[in-house]
Amino acid sequence: MTMKLNVLIIGIILMTSGCQKNKKTVEVLQEMTTEVVKKEMNVSNIELEIYDYEGFSTYLDKTDDKVYVINFWATWCAPCVKELPYFEKLNENYKNQNVEVILVSLDFPHVYDKNLKPFIAKKALKSKVIALNDTNENEWISKIDKSWSGAIPATIIYNKNQRKFFERSFTYEELEKEVKQFK
Repeated sequence: MTMKLNVLIIGIILMTSGCQKNKKTVEVLQEMTTEVVKKEMNVSNIELEIYDYEGFSTYLDKTDDKVYVINFWATWCAPCVKELPYFEKLNENYKNQNVEVILVSLDFPHVYDKNLKPFIAKKALKSKVIALNDTNENEWISKIDKSWSGAIPATIIYNKNQRKFFERSFTYEELEKEVKQFK
């Protein structure tokens, strides 16, 4: 953290810990801290694509020569977060080999700015990140795969000739092995 952020945090602690709280000062310090955190993490620079299922579904049936790796995850899902580096590594290692990694966040819309964007910035995610905002999950989960219970992490790997669905976590080696079967 920068010195400016540390000073703001200390200021908030001091202002909120005293017996006589100055509410306006606390609010101003909290607002300043939020702005500094956003700047520190470049959150305001993150443009998040947000789709309902209909808009997102175009990513599920492409017929070009690429292999698509679509991972459903959320910032609150520990197994999802644990495996994200493997998808990032796959994206880096195969980006010039007609493989596209798409990370589909199932985080709730009210935490996009508070949790999702800072997470993307902090982890420096390079893969395409999409937020799926469709509350009718009972309908779209089965459209993605009839066997999907809705649990995450879940992954689809497909090309124009074949498709596989996984409702599980991956190691990098397991993920790479599956992708190689599509090449």
